[in-house]
Amino acid sequence: MGRRRPGGRCGGNHRRGGGKAAIRRSPTLTGTLHVSRPGLATVETPEGSFRVARRGLREAMNGDEVTVSVFPARGGEKVALVQGIITRAQTTFLGRFEPSGPLGAVVPLDVRLGRDFFVVPEDDSPARLGVGEGDVVVARITEYPTRNSAAVVTIERRVGSPDELDLNVESVIASYGLATEFPPSALAQAEGIHAEVEGALKHDRARRDLRSLRCMTIDPMDARDFDDAVFATRLENGGFELWVHIADVTHYVGWDTPIDNEAKRRTCSAYLVDRVLPMLPERLCNDVCSLRPGEDRLAMSVRMELDVSGNLVSAEAMASAIRSTARLDYDTVGALLAGHADAAALHEDLAEAHLLEEALRTLDSIRALRERIRQERGAIDFDTVEPKVTLDEEGHPTGVTVRSRTRATGLVEEAMLLANESVARMLADHEVPCAYRVHERPSPDDLRATVRPLMELGLIEENAQREALIAGEPTAINAVLDAARGTTGEYLASALLLRAQKRAIYLPTNQGHYALGAQAYCHFTSPIRRYPDELVHRALKALLAGTLGSREQEQIGAQLPQLCATCSQMERAADGAARASQHVKMAELYADRVGEVFSGVVCGCERFGLFVMLDDTCAEGLLPARALGGEWLEYDEDRMTLTGEESGRVWGLGTRVRVVVTETDIPRGRIDFALADARDAAR
Repeated sequence: MGRRRPGGRCGGNHRRGGGKAAIRRSPTLTGTLHVSRPGLATVETPEGSFRVARRGLREAMNGDEVTVSVFPARGGEKVALVQGIITRAQTTFLGRFEPSGPLGAVVPLDVRLGRDFFVVPEDDSPARLGVGEGDVVVARITEYPTRNSAAVVTIERRVGSPDELDLNVESVIASYGLATEFPPSALAQAEGIHAEVEGALKHDRARRDLRSLRCMTIDPMDARDFDDAVFATRLENGGFELWVHIADVTHYVGWDTPIDNEAKRRTCSAYLVDRVLPMLPERLCNDVCSLRPGEDRLAMSVRMELDVSGNLVSAEAMASAIRSTARLDYDTVGALLAGHADAAALHEDLAEAHLLEEALRTLDSIRALRERIRQERGAIDFDTVEPKVTLDEEGHPTGVTVRSRTRATGLVEEAMLLANESVARMLADHEVPCAYRVHERPSPDDLRATVRPLMELGLIEENAQREALIAGEPTAINAVLDAARGTTGEYLASALLLRAQKRAIYLPTNQGHYALGAQAYCHFTSPIRRYPDELVHRALKALLAGTLGSREQEQIGAQLPQLCATCSQMERAADGAARASQHVKMAELYADRVGEVFSGVVCGCERFGLFVMLDDTCAEGLLPARALGGEWLEYDEDRMTLTGEESGRVWGLGTRVRVVVTETDIPRGRIDFALADARDAAR
């Protein structure tokens, strides 16, 4: 234990006189602490966000409201040092119980907490609850850590043993702060909700009865909640009529009710490798609001008319009642469009099946036209793949499926994009505040950093092209991506330009969507799993009903800035947790393949080594710098390369390699590689 400083002095310049020391102090700010991993944190203050200095957290924990002093560090960056804790955010947490002599210790599954907590000998909660070594428990903090004492907890509930739980995934959930249980008030409200379509039609004369119109849901094979349905027909003038129907969640979930308040806290569903953590209780997700085939459901519908070239002619939104004709999946639709399946796979009634086939081919025609229109107006599409680890019934990994954009996923995506854009234009034209989806143009400085490596790849030549790229002209970015496609520079070009992009966020005002080339955009099509969509639904209903000045809309407007910020933050957390859970299971899969050789491509470069993506599964692992031949390696951050000082060998994005799996760290979701051929390291 360190010595306490006498007299409470904290050093610094001071002068004698007046019986007191005059200490030069940095200004003190108040803010909220955000810990991303042990030792790495930021504090959000009214004056901005500051990185917390190393060892500057002291006894503070994630989410705490703290006072900090801010001072300049190396390079002119301002960093923060926690001075005091105003309000504690964490009161309970999930942890693993371990005996520790006369004490008990609870090790948090949330790695951001960064310390162990202790159960004092006189606390009988472990024995009373039958807690054994390694069991996962809910611990309540009774004494927070100080400079002179450890943190103390008591155990509130035993969750389960390591054999009953997947501790690695549970740790991911805890570390990203995701909720796993609904409060009793929300569950009680959900149990009292019923579809009651006929009653809604009688009560709301403006709601359109569209149950006689055909529509269908198209989702992944394993989907359980169906929140959108589509249909399309050709018009006599050669154009198209496109219908998009979205589950009417806000009809059942009133503003400021228990379910609504819990949805505000979660803001989105999290799709992990082995489970879904839904935003809404299951009764709504998978029953009342799910657009299941052959069942009457309430919806918000958008009818869009397109001309023969796919341009939007008109759009009309309405509250509705629908009945889905069929539940289709991407694999079946893809096989049909590719000529590998016939209409009989769509519906048991062959006449109905042919009508569905005709609608799918019409939707596919709209997809092709809309993709061309978006490209012409400057939309930027980065080609991405999504590896998904498949699990058996016990949760053990069995393989990997790699999802990419197909004609089947594309026809649904284009319909949703057009519906989202149409609703956003309706709201923006009337200057209605809501949760707009905003993507800003990348900064010239970030794009300027891509010019040198892109020139070396021969993807940029003329001065005018360089200036257009730095200015963020979408045509210039797409020209680089097109020129790089299929070449050895494809990975580097895509990575550089993607890294320069800003992240899309939610804002209360419309500021357009840069990557989509849309003047106005919002999320309207997934209210079962995203809270911004519910905000958009409420705004759209108020616009249609002429009640924009209602008390509810005033309350929403007052909370909208904070709701948008929370939705943006929690979206990042859910995405991060989804990736981390996939990495955990991918590492578990490759733990049984240590020593095996695989082919891959370098997809990332850091000073400490290369990240390699394997060809067959898109699994990523680290090839450490020390495994590249033992020579001194020069790291070029701009070109994202490592170059051997003696050999001159350049390792960079797009480099093909053969690697052997050397080690896995399952809790951290990490796979380590070495070069499969020692001659590769020596070259």
